Amino acid sequence: MTAIPTLSAPRPPGRPRSSHADAAIVNAVLSLLAEGTTVEALTMEAVAARAGVGKATIYRRFADKDELVLAAVEAIKPRPPEPLGESVRDDLVAIARHVTRVREGIAGQIMPCMVPELQRPGRLRDLYLKLVEDRREITRSVLRRGIASGELRPDTDIELAAVLLSAPNTMTSLGFSPMLGKDELAERTVDMVLHGIST
Repeated sequence: MTAIPTLSAPRPPGRPRSSHADAAIVNAVLSLLAEGTTVEALTMEAVAARAGVGKATIYRRFADKDELVLAAVEAIKPRPPEPLGESVRDDLVAIARHVTRVREGIAGQIMPCMVPELQRPGRLRDLYLKLVEDRREITRSVLRRGIASGELRPDTDIELAAVLLSAPNTMTSLGFSPMLGKDELAERTVDMVLHGIST
């Protein structure tokens, strides 16, 4: 199993807190999920024991398990870098490469645990979709810029294009497309999509 890296927890506004405790809590969640604990089976007691803190310490930082799990996911799924704006293809490839690198790390172990939770309505699903939308907006901005510059057709379906660009990474990370392969997947995905929407 891939070693769990030491990660820093996101820091919400408010009085200063122990960064050591923050990171210990997030890393405890990640290690438990990576070991096979489902999100449904994850408990605050188990997280506290693994992190070496009291449950009260966790609840001072996170209102409930949903917020705690989302913070752990956010720690392993950083936002893609801001596009350089030199060309639509280069920017889309850079975003796709970033996603590939993220999924090749611990996120590749953790995200399959999230799938059952994301298939049923609930607060965790809503919080996660908001996180995804924040990242997907970066791709949308590149596509909108491509339409404005004439690199893409004016009738380009931005929402569909954004999903098409992200789908191969998702499918391969979940093991659903073993024949697709990961070699230069970012470039191959972008070029195939652009072949259908470029001028």
